[in-house]
Amino acid sequence: MSIRRSPLAILAISAGLVATVAGAGWGAGLRINMTPSYPRGLWRIEILDREPAAGDLVFICPPDTAEFERAFARGYIRRGLCAGGLSPLIKTVAAVGGQQVDVAEQVSIDGRPLPDSDVRHMDAAGRPLAPFTGGVIPAGELYLHSDFVGSYDSRYFGPIPSSGILGLARPILTIGP
Repeated sequence: MSIRRSPLAILAISAGLVATVAGAGWGAGLRINMTPSYPRGLWRIEILDREPAAGDLVFICPPDTAEFERAFARGYIRRGLCAGGLSPLIKTVAAVGGQQVDVAEQVSIDGRPLPDSDVRHMDAAGRPLAPFTGGVIPAGELYLHSDFVGSYDSRYFGPIPSSGILGLARPILTIGP
C-alpha cells in the first residue's frame, strides 16, 4: 500500500520546514541584509560584552522617533522587529560619547576628517536632506557611519542611544563590496 501526499500537505510540510530553519537561524543571530550600506547577504549578530568603541561594526535598533518614521516613509529603512516596527541598521561606530563631531561638506571627528563622509543635501529622489548640526556626542550615544555614499546614517539623523545595540555585525556569506 503506497501513501500519496496531497499537494496541500506537501506545501504545509515545506512551509513548516522553512519556518523551522528560519526560526533556528533567527535564534542563532543570523540576519539577511538587503540594503546597500554594507554587502548584501547573510550576517550574524555577535554579543558585545563591553562598551561600544569607534570602529565597531554593529547591528543597532533605531529609536522610535518621528525622524525614523520619516526615514521609513522615504524608503531609507525597512520594517522589522525593533521599537516602532523598524528594522535594525548595520553601521560602523564612528564616535562615542564625549567626542566632537563637526559636519560641513565632510564630517570631522575630534578634528580628523572621517573618510567617505561627504554630506549630501538631496537624496537620490531629489528630496532635501538636513544634515546633523554636529557637536559633542552625549554620553550613552553613538555617531554611526557607513562609507556607502547614499547611506542614511548619523550625518543626517545625528547620534542615537547605544542602548539600541543588538551586537557586533559579522558577515557570514555576502556579495558585493
